[in-house]
Amino acid sequence: MKNLKKTALATVLGTVTLMSASAAMADNHPVKVGLMLPYSGTYTALGEAITNGLKLAIEQNGGQLGGREVEYVELDSEANPSKAPQNMSRLVKGDGVDFVIGPVHSGVAMGMLRVAKQSGAITIIPNAGLEAATNQLCMPNVFRTSFSMWQNSFPMGKVAHDRGHREVVTITWDYAGGKEDVAGFKEAFEAEGGEIVEEILVPFPSTEFQSYLTQIASIAPDAVYTFFAGGGGVSFVRDYAAAGLKESIPLMGSGFLTEGNIAAMDGAGEGVLTTMHYAETLDSEENRAFVSAYEAAFEVTPDTYSVQGYDTGAMLVQALDAVGGNTEDRDALIEALASVELESPRGLMSFSDSHHPIQNVYLREIRDGKHEVVGVAAEQLEVPDDACQM
Repeated sequence: MKNLKKTALATVLGTVTLMSASAAMADNHPVKVGLMLPYSGTYTALGEAITNGLKLAIEQNGGQLGGREVEYVELDSEANPSKAPQNMSRLVKGDGVDFVIGPVHSGVAMGMLRVAKQSGAITIIPNAGLEAATNQLCMPNVFRTSFSMWQNSFPMGKVAHDRGHREVVTITWDYAGGKEDVAGFKEAFEAEGGEIVEEILVPFPSTEFQSYLTQIASIAPDAVYTFFAGGGGVSFVRDYAAAGLKESIPLMGSGFLTEGNIAAMDGAGEGVLTTMHYAETLDSEENRAFVSAYEAAFEVTPDTYSVQGYDTGAMLVQALDAVGGNTEDRDALIEALASVELESPRGLMSFSDSHHPIQNVYLREIRDGKHEVVGVAAEQLEVPDDACQM
């Protein structure tokens, strides 16, 4: 019996020694954060904003995660879905990163998720809004700090009905993101008793809108709901105003219609209503401090992409502090990440069982070239995740 006890004790002590040695070795090396974001091409500004926000949050923590220095490995995703599996594998297997942060593009996310499932790499999505990432394709090692298309569009359905609109035309590009966004609005609007009288799909990525605007004018709905983004959003809003529709048929959309591009609209966006999980004018102590720090560091006003990066960094700070900087115990690290609660510039943010952010969605109106917050369109909104099995 004594010999058995000695053997057991020796085994335990040996295990503890090995674990301690492993932790000590990890503590002597920096935490490696892989950034798989677009640093060239159409989405360069988004990749840079996310990166800036993330690094700012970590810099505000002394440049450390869990008491360890941080090494960033930046890889240009090029927003190219076909290269996603290879790029993700390079970060995980070649560079040996502890975390992969990315992507911006939903098509790239699909390729990354395959590698995340095979490798178990802890992956945090700071932008891509495809529903499946935290629903059908959810997994313990994948988190999102951004949104789903549904989460930002669904609240506008009730807003539209509450404002007296009963017949609405929807218009978007004919691709998955646009369709998911419009579906969220339609679900809520019809549940309130409203009617979608026409659903217009524009070939992607066309910005030739004149014939569709003529069609909308002939229908004369109570309002129009749209999803376009980037240059497409600018073109649509400007063409809508130029066609004389804005004054008689209110224009609404999810926040990406006007996010980051108000100045390019040359005043045509004034009065446009959007729903989004952040606005640069949000009146809170956390947001005022964030905007001030971001402007001081980068000489530009932050946007939603900046906040998503910042909250990704803040999430890493909180989780690594909780585990004492130990990145070897993956289960404990994943549990710490899932337990994160942030007093974010966007408001209170926590995570659902599918690792999607539970967050406020705000009703915003463009006034004097800024997104002014009209109110909270949906408080602490959770996304549908019935298909998530983990």
